[in-house]
Formats: sequence, C-alpha cells, structure tokens
Amino acid sequence: MIDAYEDPGTPDHRGGWRYLAWLVVRQWRRCLAGAVLASTWMVLLAATPYLMARAVDHGLQPGDLGALAGWTGALVGVGVVNAWLGMLRHRTMTLVRLDANFRTVKVVVGHATRLGAALRGQVGTGEVVTIGVGDVQTISTSLTAVGPGIGAVVAYAAVGGLMLSVSTRLALVVLIGVPVLGVLLGPLMGRLQGRETDYREGQAVLTARIGDLAGGLRVLNGLGGKGLVADAFRRDSGRLRERGYRVGAVTSWIQALGVGLPVLFLALVTWLGARQAVQGHISVGELVSVYGYVVALGWPVSFLIEMGHQLSRGVVAARRVVAFLRLEPEPDTGTRDAPAEPSALYDPASGVRVLPGRLTALAGSHPTDAAEVIDRLGRYTPSDATWGDVPLSDIPLPRIRSRILVAEAEADLFAGVLRSMIGDTDNAPRGAGNCATSHDAPAPARQQNHADDTAHLKALHAAAADDILQSLPDGLDTPVAAQGNTLSGGQRQRIRLTRALLTAPEVLLAVEPTSALDAHTEALVATRLRDAREGRTTVVASTSPLVLDRADTVVYLVDGKVAATGTHRELLTTEPGYRALVARDEEAVR
Repeated sequence: MIDAYEDPGTPDHRGGWRYLAWLVVRQWRRCLAGAVLASTWMVLLAATPYLMARAVDHGLQPGDLGALAGWTGALVGVGVVNAWLGMLRHRTMTLVRLDANFRTVKVVVGHATRLGAALRGQVGTGEVVTIGVGDVQTISTSLTAVGPGIGAVVAYAAVGGLMLSVSTRLALVVLIGVPVLGVLLGPLMGRLQGRETDYREGQAVLTARIGDLAGGLRVLNGLGGKGLVADAFRRDSGRLRERGYRVGAVTSWIQALGVGLPVLFLALVTWLGARQAVQGHISVGELVSVYGYVVALGWPVSFLIEMGHQLSRGVVAARRVVAFLRLEPEPDTGTRDAPAEPSALYDPASGVRVLPGRLTALAGSHPTDAAEVIDRLGRYTPSDATWGDVPLSDIPLPRIRSRILVAEAEADLFAGVLRSMIGDTDNAPRGAGNCATSHDAPAPARQQNHADDTAHLKALHAAAADDILQSLPDGLDTPVAAQGNTLSGGQRQRIRLTRALLTAPEVLLAVEPTSALDAHTEALVATRLRDAREGRTTVVASTSPLVLDRADTVVYLVDGKVAATGTHRELLTTEPGYRALVARDEEAVR
C-alpha cells in the first residue's frame, strides 16, 4: 500500500477512464496478482462440478470405491486450496482499494496545496469536501473490476469451455447469454452515470451551503435571518433528496435485473441440461456437472454485473477528481531574485510604503481597505507592488512565501495536539542547547526537545496565550478539535498569532490579529508583539487604538488610499477622520 510519505506520482487527468487506468498502472503488480488470484479462484469454483461429475461417472455409478475416494479427495483438496485463494484474493483487493483511496487523497490534497490562494476562487469548499467524503471511496471501490472483474471473464470462458465438452448447445447458450445480459443492462448503466453526475453536483452545492450556514450562524442569529436561510436549505435539501431517489431508482433496476436475469438465464441452462439427460445425450454425471456449472456461473455473472455498476459510478467520481486536478494555480513567471537585504514594500494602488524593521499599522475607513493592501503586499492578488526595487510579480512565488507571511484573521486550524496545531519549529529560532534538560534521553535529543518547547512557549507568551496552555490538561500535548472548535474565539485568534510568530518570518503581514480579544489581553498582545518582532518588518491591519498606539508608523487609509501617515498620537491630533475611526476605545489608551 502507498506510504504516507511516498510520491503518489503524476495522475493522468485527461479523463475519468484514464484516471482509473492510472490508478491501476501505479500498482500493476498488485492488480495483476489480484486478477490472477481471482481468476484461479473462480476457475476452481467451476472445476468443482467437473470433479463431481468424474466422481459420479467413474466412482459412484460403477461402484469403484477407490476411484470414488480419489475424486472425493481431489474435491476436498480443491476446496481447501480455493478457500486459501479466496482469502488471498480478498486481502489483495483490499490493498488495491486502499492504495487507490490514499493515492487519490494525496493527489487531491497535493494539488489543493499547489493551488494555494487560487483554490477558493476556482472551486467551492463543498466540491472539495464531496470529493474527499464520497468520490474517493467510490473510485477505490470501482477497482474491484481489476480482480473479480477479470476473474469473472476468465471463469466465464472456462465454464463455457467445460460445458463444450458436455454439450455444444449448452455451451453456446452460456457463451451468448452473458453478452445479452450486458446489452440489456447497458442503457441503464449509461443512465446511472447521468443521474449520478447530477446528484454529485447537487451534493457539492448543498455541502458548501452547510459550511456557509455553520460558519455564519452567529451573524444570522443577530440579523434574524436564520429562519430564511434554514428554509432555503430545506428546499435545496429536498431537491437533492429527489435527485437521490432518481439515482436509487436506476440502481434498484440494475440490481433487480442483475439478480433476476441471471436466474432466468441459469434456469434455462438447467432446463436444457435436464432435457438432454432425459434424452440420453449426456450422462448422469454430466447432468450433475451442468447443475454445478450453473451454480458456479452465479459468481462470475454476479461479479460482471457488479463490475459494470461500480465502474459506472467510479468513472463519474473520477471525472470530478480530474476536473479538480485540471484547475491551474495563478501563473508564476517570476525569474528575478528577491532583495538580499531587508527592503521596503510598496503598494502603488494605495500608496502604502512599509519600511523594513518597523511595526507598521494600517487603519482603514472601510474594513476591507487594509486587508486588500495586505493581500497585494503578500502577493495573494495580482498587483504592481514592489519589494525594494523588484516587482513582486517578478519574484518566484516560493521565494516570497519563504520570507513573507500573511496571517489571516480566519486562517484554518487543523485538528491535532496543540503542539502540531501551532506548527513545527523547523523555521523557528532555536533555544540554546545547554539549558537544563531531562536525564531520560540522550543529550542531543534532550537539547532538541527542550529547544522545541522553548520556541513554542516563547511564541505562546508573545501572543499572550500562556493562559490557554495552562488551562489544557496535557499542555502542548492536549488534543484540539479542527478549527479550534473546543476553544473560544479569542483563544483561537491567539493560537493563530502564535503559529505566525513561531514561523518567525522576515516579513509578517497580520490581518486584525486582536479583534476578538478583551481590552486587557489586546494591550498585552500589542506590547508583546512589538517586542517579539523587534528589528523585523511587521504590518498589522487594525483599528484598535491599543494596537495603533504601539506601532512605529500608522497609515490611515480612506477609500483604499493613503490619507495620512504618522504615529497614532500625531494622527489623533491632525486627522479628524482618523480620530473618529478609533475614538471608540480611545480612553483605553490614555
């Protein structure tokens, strides 16, 4: 099975069928083993009636006990071997499915990472969730066609060959019957693909609505709009349910015909065999073998129908994955080097200039003004912004990301222990290795662990998040739910700031890092942030006087343009608009 750190390979995203074929090729040895095991297993199922016929004709009917014992022993041996092969077949196909599942997950997550900031603009959250929750599982299940599907074809041909030795008429009925079943079920398979595609699209839209509803529930409550949104969601859910019923209707017909038609087909073979036995064209043992072949045919016929059903669903899911993989990140044509030394950032669209090594605050008359400036300075949106004398668009994006960090107010928090949620310390400043350490580990390991904890603790302290750590039963090793749902809004905000500070970027661009904090905690964060980032470039978008008062430079924005620049107290004196913007908490500064 694919290793968690193994390269999943480059997927073929030219179509759904090609993607499924790529999954098979990536593990062709295992798929080949599954096909061989399934084929052998099903052929031996068909061999059982043949051995029974020999035991009747050569042992039981003439009264030859030795021959009867020999053929009976062969039957037992084949049964034991087949039981072992069945176990290996199931195990191998489980590995095939798991590999396809995890490989698809890695491919989708890797591509989502490459898309970066462009992801939200090209695809909704519901689409990604639907792929992860439903499509991945459907794709992996469809690969049963590799093992049992191929085995069913081989066994079907083998049974036809064995019946040819009994009766040409019976063999022709068997060899022609299954293709006729395929012709009858083919239109339903095509119809299922259409219904499944429609259902999956509706499911993605509804999943996105759920996320939007959950995320904005407090706002909706405050505005009194929860009932309206709930009614709209109820209508959308009802429409999706109707689509699900249509998918279920087609699926039920496929399953019903998949059970009923083979029974009629096999009943016909049995009836023809019985008539030929009565007429003396075949022996009693051969009649027994015909009954056995009919029973043995049940497995391959069932697998063939199931294979068609699963492939129909699998190709629909694969097309959705392929459509996602075809999304392209924003073009990165940068070839120039970033400034070697700390340099000023400049945004011509607003006139904002950020001097290196200083704490700069952006206070916008509209909430989005400062955030848009930060997006341009962090190259999250196309712009003419420069770093030093180099346009940001001319610098390769990975180099920008390695030195400039944009810390969003609602950045995602991933589930895990607090230590991993905050992040590793590969890029964080390391503590001195000669600090006091535990004696339970070798010296190098003790120093590394202490350095890691020291970096985390320093970042938590800088974000005034010490109390969060103290309130958790296992400290840094305490599990925290996804998005920090077990924490309060203010705690989540401080954890996000801790993560940004732990990364220790050359340039930190933070959007409203204290908006959910009380005045006392906000003042503490503002002071410690200034100290922690001393000598490095930091930009904070905020209208809090507690934060603005500690900035080296405050840039006042009106309609997205620089209206004034100075210290907080200078702007209070000279700019009435600025004073009106921040006066709500001015008493906290005095």
